[in-house]
Amino acid sequence: MSASIKSAEAVGKRAHTKAVNRQAILAAARQVFARLGFESTTVRDIIRETNLAAGTFYNYFKSKEEVFEALANESGRQFRPRLQDVRQSADNFEQYIEKAYRAYFEFLNAANEEAISEGAPHIALIGVRVDTPEMHAIFDEIRMDMERVTRLSEMPLADSEYLTAAAIGIARDLGDHMLQRRPVDVDGATRFATSLLLNGVQSLTSGRRKP
Repeated sequence: MSASIKSAEAVGKRAHTKAVNRQAILAAARQVFARLGFESTTVRDIIRETNLAAGTFYNYFKSKEEVFEALANESGRQFRPRLQDVRQSADNFEQYIEKAYRAYFEFLNAANEEAISEGAPHIALIGVRVDTPEMHAIFDEIRMDMERVTRLSEMPLADSEYLTAAAIGIARDLGDHMLQRRPVDVDGATRFATSLLLNGVQSLTSGRRKP
């Protein structure tokens, strides 16, 4: 075997080991955050959940905040294909809102299924409240979707950034509460969130139509 082939294999093995270690840390952190909550979790708690040495952890992350942000981006990347499906199937504003909320709540439920089954008290989708490029990208996608579907519905649009922030805020808070209920009520959360946002938008647009 030539030296170049051996070198390539060594590089490939190191890359694989790095990827495996990083995923092990993220998987452990997700479990610890769900069990203890973000504020109570320490780096030592995360390390104890893995088979890795403390030094290995710090080769990948400087703090629990960095781990949390990595989980946020991972969750965002996993959710975006569902958002794309909503975008392609919704023909008007009402459809988009209902489908988007349902997609999010279903994703939230699936992402926390293991924690729910273990009775973890702090279950919540990791990463929905951090400021990362992935979260900004999702916000911008939803904002542009809102602008598009309101045009299709010939609706006078309120400020699209405020509307997007309100829609996401409702999803976050209702999603957290939904996960605490038994059984987890995706349908109920979807109906409530959809009604709340649509009624609010209707109230705003009705007011704008008054002479």
